[in-house]
This record gives sequence, C-alpha cells and structure tokens, in this order.
Amino acid sequence: MQPVLLGQTASSIDFTEFDLDNGLHVILHEDHSTPIVAVTVMYHVGSKNEDPSKTGMAHFFEHLLFEGSENIERGEFDHYVENAGGVLNANTSQDRTFYYELLPSNQLELGLWLESERMLHAKIQQIGIDTQNEVVKEEKRQRVDNQPYGSMIAETMDACYDVHPYQWTPIGSMDHLDAATHEDFMEFYETFYVPNNATLSIAGDLNTDEAKALVSKYFSGIPKGKRSIPRPTEIEPTRTEERRSVVYGKDRLPVVIQAYPIPAQGTPDYYAVDLLNQVLSGGASSRLNKAVVDEKQLALYCGAFSFGLEDPGITFAFAMVNMGVDPLEVEEAMNEEIENMKKDLISERELQKLKNQIETQFVSSNTTMAGIAEELANYHTYYGDANLINTEIDRYLAVTPEDIRRAAKTYYKPDARATIYFLFQDNNNKD
Repeated sequence: MQPVLLGQTASSIDFTEFDLDNGLHVILHEDHSTPIVAVTVMYHVGSKNEDPSKTGMAHFFEHLLFEGSENIERGEFDHYVENAGGVLNANTSQDRTFYYELLPSNQLELGLWLESERMLHAKIQQIGIDTQNEVVKEEKRQRVDNQPYGSMIAETMDACYDVHPYQWTPIGSMDHLDAATHEDFMEFYETFYVPNNATLSIAGDLNTDEAKALVSKYFSGIPKGKRSIPRPTEIEPTRTEERRSVVYGKDRLPVVIQAYPIPAQGTPDYYAVDLLNQVLSGGASSRLNKAVVDEKQLALYCGAFSFGLEDPGITFAFAMVNMGVDPLEVEEAMNEEIENMKKDLISERELQKLKNQIETQFVSSNTTMAGIAEELANYHTYYGDANLINTEIDRYLAVTPEDIRRAAKTYYKPDARATIYFLFQDNNNKD
C-alpha cells in the first residue's frame, strides 16, 4: 500500500490515505489540538441500493449492526464505548451508511476493534432482527407518523421519481421488513458491509504510523466481499408536464411544496443551483422570505434548499401558509420570485455575501474531528477525491451571477416541477 500525503497550507486539512489489499480505503488525519479521536466507517450503501420489493434494509442495518458480534455480546457494543468515556452513533441516507465512535485518543484501538467486529463478525440473528424491527417501527411512529408534516419528504420524493430508487426514503416499508427472511438480511450484509465497499476515516490525536499499524492489525485480515455490489443505473426521465397533487392530513396550516429536478452533487451546475437556493432562502433577508413572508404576509415561512444527492436530486421550495390564505396565492408569489431569478442578475454585493456564508460553512464543518473524518469519507466515497475537503470551496467561489441566472432558467422549469399541497383533512375537503 502506498500512502499519499496531501494538503500543505495552514488552513488546509492534512491527511494520509491508502488502500488495504482487501479494498478498504483508509484516511488518517493527525491533529493533536484535543485528546480525542473520531473512528468512522462509511459504507457506500443507502436506500437507493435496495431492491424495490425490500426497501428499508440499509436503515435497518444501521440499527442491526449494533446488536453485537461473535466477540461482542448483545447490548454490549454501546457499553464498550460509554465505559471508555466516548460516544457513538450512526445514520443512513439515500446514498451511504455512516458509523462513528468519538473516543479519548488512548482508546483508538478500541474503536478499530469494534468497527472490525461490525465488518467481519456481526451477528445477524433472528432475535436481533425481531428486536430492531420494533425499534424501527417505533422510530417511524415518532419521526414520520406522529410528526407534524412527517410524510412531506416521502410524498415529495414519490412525486419526483418514477423509476429511480430515490422514490422511497431510507425508512422504507414496514411491510417489506416484516416480510424479509433471515436469508434476505444475510445477503444484504454480505453484499454491502464489506471492506471493498467501505471507507475507514480516522481523525484526531493519533500518530499516523502507529494508526496504520493498528488499521492493518484489525482490518487487513477481513476478506474482500465475494458478491458484486449493485449500483442503480436507472435514469429518471425528463418531465415535460407539471405534476400536481394534494395530501390531506391532521396539520392545520397548509404547506406548499414545489420540487424541481437538479444535477447530482459534484457536477459543475450543482454549485450554481446551490447558490441559487441560498439566494432564495439564505436567511431572513432572502428573496422568498422577504417577498412572501415580510412584504405580502402570505406565509409564516418560505424557503428553498438543495437536496443534493449522488445521483440527480431535487430542490425543495416550500412555504407554511398563513391561516385563511389561499395556497394558490402563495404558490404564485413563490413562482414570481423564481421568475425574477431567471430575468435579473444578482448583484456582485449579494453574491459576495453568499460566498462569505459558504466560506463560514466550510470552516464550521471542519472544526470537529468527527466532522473532518466524515467529510473526508464523503469526498472519497462520492467523488473519489478526499482532497475536495480543501478545494471544493473553489467551485463555489467560481460561480458568477450569470451562472446563477442560467441555473434558474435551466432547472427551474414549470413543466418539470412537482407541486404538492398539504392540507388539513375535514369533512369538506375529502376526495
């Protein structure tokens, strides 16, 4: 394995990266500012890698892989970290699953042992499957079923995607999970939770040479996965007619959602689209908030954000409508601001303000060891270039007012959008 050292300036993130023979990619960032270390593993599997008839598997494994291993008893995974004075967690998206331990730096070896056990010796037992099935169902009840506007993301993704697996969200289908067999779970684990589908990213108070030796000790003996790793190949067709729908629920205030298809993260146009959304929604003085909320007083809140994904994602433009206001009036006010972005260039002063915000965001994301480890893993996993942690900001800073206007014209087309009203259910507005 040949390490590569990148990053030379005082403000950059220095790191070493290398591959083990089994395909595991390793990134090490040495920083002695605090006596802690973040041990993280990112598996390149999210909900988009699931069988359409077996959704929710990636999120389920986020939970299931804390159940223990051949050398860790059920319920003991958390205790090892907590007893060492650390914290741990995991999360799942459409594109990846991320596990981490934040530990005192003298406990680096513990974190590596735990993650190697998760990768090699996880126990996929029926008792654990049954336990986590109930945990996931309760999470869905709390975060979706009983949350205000809890179905908003799922309804929007379903309206925006017909063929691509982004059409379902990571929580997936409880019916699919109930129907899954032990064989289904084993197949998913053996396909995706393998070293050649993972990035081990460690940041903090470590000695790089010693860390390399420990990584080799705990991970080099893990065999490469034997199964091919499926990646979605579906390309969502370009929509030529607006899709409109109404969702009724128990939330009193109406919400208007407008979703537009946008390019994948990391592509040249994505940066212009993302800055466009910050013009529309970046703070109290943003275009949508100023026009729809402050001046016309049609909504409590109005904004837009980029749902950037590994494959082409969407922009969410949304407004929480004031009581007694017609949602159509809010929608028209939102459209007016979008059309203004297509006609007029933003000022250089406004653009500079946006770029200052972007710089602040980049600095903030690199102030913790956990944040640095995750960003390094993200950039390698999605783009094959961990050094984007130091250089991606340049792509934002290169965006011009003309780029933003072109992005508005190219991607904010009425015929391509999905518009959804979330309305209160009563006896007068049932279908």
